[in-house]
Amino acid sequence: MAIQCTILPNVLCNFPAIDESLIRLARKNIDDGFRASVRAYGTLIDAIVQPLQWFLNYLEWAFTNTPWFIVLIVMMIVVYAASRNLKIVAGTAISMILIGVCGLWTDTMITLAMVTVCTLIAIVIGLPIGILMARSDRLQSIVNPILDVMQTMPSFVYLIPVVVIFGIGKVPGLIAVVIYAVPPMIRLTNLGIRLVDKEVLEAADAFGSSHRQKLFNVQIPLALPTIMAGINQTIMMSLAMVVVASMVGVGGLGRNTLQAINNQFFTVGFLNGFALVAIAIIFDRTSQAYGRRLQKHSEVIHG
Repeated sequence: MAIQCTILPNVLCNFPAIDESLIRLARKNIDDGFRASVRAYGTLIDAIVQPLQWFLNYLEWAFTNTPWFIVLIVMMIVVYAASRNLKIVAGTAISMILIGVCGLWTDTMITLAMVTVCTLIAIVIGLPIGILMARSDRLQSIVNPILDVMQTMPSFVYLIPVVVIFGIGKVPGLIAVVIYAVPPMIRLTNLGIRLVDKEVLEAADAFGSSHRQKLFNVQIPLALPTIMAGINQTIMMSLAMVVVASMVGVGGLGRNTLQAINNQFFTVGFLNGFALVAIAIIFDRTSQAYGRRLQKHSEVIHG
């Protein structure tokens, strides 16, 4: 290969690239402009994200300051109400007790607060966008490439603009997690509404239903199993991103896992990883069981 490059022109051996000094100048101008914009609108940005900070801080305070047995009982009640499965409830109780025995209760509550807030925000953002996509093929063609980029981009890349704009802290981590976790909610809401049987919609039209009535009384109820699958995936992706978000100041189990990786603490990393897996399994089994219940209910009514 070296012999061939001695014969061939340099332009054929080395790929033509932009001059390095020009690239450095462009990078400097872009970075300076970005930082100047952030400084100019810093007060406005802080005012916009402040409610998220309050909400997250309040939920963390509520989870960490409530007696552990009350939190455990509430979790078991919620899990049973959603799943109607005593095995899942027993698994939840055993998992949370093991987490507490290992001294990870407070960190787990912080992580649960973060995942709860991220999931709620993802639902608030993803559900309306998914509904609008289901109503408009043009909007779907615009949003789908954006979702493709969001789902294929490495998770660490999300942290770069978030940190530059919002700095280091819990809210920047929360925003990064929401950006990472919201695409499944949008996609599956869109899919669920589009999969509603056209004959059912025609029957609703025959009875004089308005677009609003069709949406809330027909389409969303029939699409709920698919929407629940989107919520399930959003929760799973939020938990997966928590460890990465710990690099920008998110506490809880993710921070402990990151510290264990940096310091090669096998036991600490294993225990915190176990806690994350346990939470993920609880959320996954509960949401899946609830989705199956909705599916059976839908089949009984419309089947």
